[in-house]
Amino acid sequence: MNTNTRSVSEQNMFSIDCKDVILREFIVTDLDKFHSLTWQPEIYEFLPGWNVPIEQRKDWFINYEIPDNEQFFNTVSKGEGIGDLRLRLGIILKETGELIGWCCTGIKDELPPPNREIMYAISKDYRGKGYTTQASQGMINYLFENTNVEVLSAIALLSNVPSNKVIQKSGFNFQDIIEIDEEKYNYYKLDKKDWAAKR
Repeated sequence: MNTNTRSVSEQNMFSIDCKDVILREFIVTDLDKFHSLTWQPEIYEFLPGWNVPIEQRKDWFINYEIPDNEQFFNTVSKGEGIGDLRLRLGIILKETGELIGWCCTGIKDELPPPNREIMYAISKDYRGKGYTTQASQGMINYLFENTNVEVLSAIALLSNVPSNKVIQKSGFNFQDIIEIDEEKYNYYKLDKKDWAAKR
């Protein structure tokens, strides 16, 4: 995995090379594609609340998501702890340069601490190709190699078989079945020491 720093990366964008895909920070021109992905039934079935009107998405994208990424990168560049900061990266297909999904990390209040979560979504047109697993592993490697994170969490609805497979392939260990908003999820954790032992 090759992690580019902001100062030397192409077009001054943060990116992580993940074999067939690249994780990179969101840019304003991603808005329309990102919005259309959130309206795929295959995505909002498992991420309710993400399929908002374009005006709401634009507000979040411009005023929260992109600035939150900047704050995350600035904090990491100073060698400071990331605390409850969020990082949201687009999954870009190398072959075409198309935005096909996203991979994010942030605090999940519904989980027991430490509760920094990895979450992701990918277009229905690119499922079953290993891209989401590559992206998740890229995010995991970046966090453990470049931040003070020691433990990561992930959850997936019991019925979401593909997501559970991604989590398991990414090295997470099953902990328990938990309930959030009357929905049952498989709850997983990954300790940095376990990750390092498998490197």
